[in-house]
Parts: sequence; structure tokens; C-alpha cells
Amino acid sequence: MNPQENAPATGRQLSDVLSSVRSSYSKPLPGYEGQIMSRYQVGVCMDEVYPSIYIGDLGAAKNRDYLKHVGITHVLNTAQGDKMATVNTNADFYKSYGIKYLGLELLDFPSANIAKYFEESANFIDEALKNGGKVLVHCFMGISRSATISTAFLMIKRGMTAKEALIQIKQNRNVFPNEGFLRQLADLDNTLAKQRSHKA
Repeated sequence: MNPQENAPATGRQLSDVLSSVRSSYSKPLPGYEGQIMSRYQVGVCMDEVYPSIYIGDLGAAKNRDYLKHVGITHVLNTAQGDKMATVNTNADFYKSYGIKYLGLELLDFPSANIAKYFEESANFIDEALKNGGKVLVHCFMGISRSATISTAFLMIKRGMTAKEALIQIKQNRNVFPNEGFLRQLADLDNTLAKQRSHKA
């Protein structure tokens, strides 16, 4: 076995992995399986990327009736705010629908420190799944911030490497975190690999 295969990845290697994985573009919209209903008709774009974890965009986040319809119990907004390319929701927005909420004030810049939210977000998602819930993790377009946070969850709570987690997600949704976020995932990969080696 090549020891390099299990070595922590670099940000560049993660970018190459994402470029090599083909996404499934013909998946039906959750809740409309078997029906001829496009994402554009419903105004929602979200995909199940791992059992009970969905990545979506602004349209998905704002459509509370749809979220209730498909059984979403938790929403993690990785783009909370009122600046450009953010989504101005909060806990009160979902309260009457019984949906739990966590908001992260993050801009989609390579220099943004998304890593500081990895543990808190992973715990939020994990708690939801342990209680049989379904989680929407979203940002403005559902491509970078939400994908990064979802990847970190799979690494921290499901024991995946960064490559494995990104492949899992990219196969189900066409995501592409920015280069700074990929570097932070590579750093997390290295940290988790060291922790695993110490336990072995």
C-alpha cells in the first residue's frame, strides 16, 4: 500500500479531487420524487449529500413551507447577514415552523476564517441526526460555505478524510469551496490524522 494514499491532503489536491468528480445533475428535487417538477418551478435548489443532510441555496432557506414539507428540522445558515451574498434569516424566522437554527456570519472570501466554526457546526448537525432530524446546511448559492461546513462535519463526526468527504458531497451536488476554505479543510485533515495516529 502506498502510504501517500492515506496522507492528509493539501488544498491544491482537494481542488483537483473536486475537479475530477462528476456531480449528479439529474436528481429529482427532494419531496418531488417521481414528479415532473423542476427546481426553477419550485424556486428551491437543495440536494441530499449524505443521509439526512441537505445542502441548499437562498431559495431553499427562505421557503419554510417547502422545508417543512420535506421534514427539515434544523437549518444551519453559513451566510447569515445582510451584506451581499448573505441570507438574512434568524431563529425567529423558523420558530413557528418548529425548525432549530444556527447562523454563522461568514463571507465567501478565501481569507475568511471558516475553521473557527467547524466544531460548533459539526456538533449542531450531529445532535440533529442523533435525534432523527434532517438538516439543511445552506449559504447563498449552496456551493462554497455550506459545502465546507458539511465536509468538516463528515470529517469530524463520521471519520472521513477530506478527500472522502468532498467526493461524497460532490457526487450529489455540484459544490466547489474557495481555495482558502480548501486549505482550512486540508489543515483539519492533518489535525485529525495526527489525532488518529496518537490513538492507534
